[in-house]
Amino acid sequence: MPRATPISDKSQVPAEAQHVAEDVVSVFGRIRGPFSVFLNSPKLADKMLALVKFNRNDCIVEPRLLSHAILAAVRERESAYVWSAQVGAAQRAGVDAKTIDILRAKADVSGLPDEERDIVTLTRQLMRTNRVDYPVFNRLLTKHDAQWMTELITVAHNFTVLCGITNAFEVAVPPDGDQLPG
Repeated sequence: MPRATPISDKSQVPAEAQHVAEDVVSVFGRIRGPFSVFLNSPKLADKMLALVKFNRNDCIVEPRLLSHAILAAVRERESAYVWSAQVGAAQRAGVDAKTIDILRAKADVSGLPDEERDIVTLTRQLMRTNRVDYPVFNRLLTKHDAQWMTELITVAHNFTVLCGITNAFEVAVPPDGDQLPG
C-alpha cells in the first residue's frame, strides 16, 4: 500500500504545473511508478523526466549494455517496482532471459561475455562499496571512452534514485510485472 496517495492524473497537480504531468504522459502513456510520487514536486518531476528522455534518446551506451547496468543497480537496491518496469525494457533491448535470471538472483556473472560481466561487476561494486576496482574500470574505459563510462555510471545511479523513491513511498508493483524473490 503506497504511503501517500499516488498522483495518477494531471488534475492532481497545480494548474501551473499541469504541463509537467502532460509531459510525463507523453513519455510513459500515463502517470505511473516514480512519477506518481515525483509529481508532488513538479519542478523535480520535470528535471527527472529530462533524465528519462536522455536515457532513452541521447545516451551513447547501447541499450542492451545499458540494461545490464540498470538491472544490476536496481537489483542491488531491492526495488521491486523499478525491477518490474525495467525487465521488459531489458528484454526489448535484447538482454536474454538467462542473464536476467542471473541478475535477479544476484548470481555469479563469470559466465557472461566479458563486456557484460564487466558492466555488471562495475555496477555491483559501485552499489555495494561506492568504489570500483581499477581492472574492471580500465577494461571498459579502454574499450569505450570517458563519455561512455560517464553516461553508463550516471544512468545506473539515476535508477537508484528511482529505486529510493519507489521503495520509500511503497509504490505498488504491477501484478503482471516480473517479480523479485520474496
